[in-house]
Amino acid sequence: MAELSTLARPYAKAAFQYAADASDLQGWSDSLAVAAAVAAQDTVVKLLSSPSYTATQQAEKTIEVCGDALNEKSRSFVQVLAENRRLKLLPQIYQQFEVLKANREKTVEVSVVSASEISTEQQEKLASALSSKLERQVNMQVSIDDSLIGGVVVRAGDTVIDGSIRGRLAKLAEVLNS
Repeated sequence: MAELSTLARPYAKAAFQYAADASDLQGWSDSLAVAAAVAAQDTVVKLLSSPSYTATQQAEKTIEVCGDALNEKSRSFVQVLAENRRLKLLPQIYQQFEVLKANREKTVEVSVVSASEISTEQQEKLASALSSKLERQVNMQVSIDDSLIGGVVVRAGDTVIDGSIRGRLAKLAEVLNS
């Protein structure tokens, strides 16, 4: 997968730079999200892998499926990707674009998995603490996983904070077995 990320990086940077210069980061983000979702569909993956379709045909079909979600510039971007046989990279391009966008906007997506329901007050305190620690605005998604036994697991990008009882028991078992 690292190879796909490497191939996608220049396209993501180019799209981001254009969107930033045009002051349309959210518009490009929305367009790339749709294009990435379309490119990830099984039937489209088969289309993009098929040697019987030309790059132009692949671009036309992809743009057709995306419909009005793509503006003129994002359609041109899809055509450039098709010409370079890079349409399969749309999901990776979108992911890297979102990372660049989050860095520019000083935001971070945080996933919190809890063993039990977290009150709104607790969520606000956690978001505030994470925001000051990460020096970014926090967009938090909370879910429940009974198997944690107690506590929470927080994921913010590459950072994982495992404050669950299950995690602590696993660490204890590791220490005892070594």
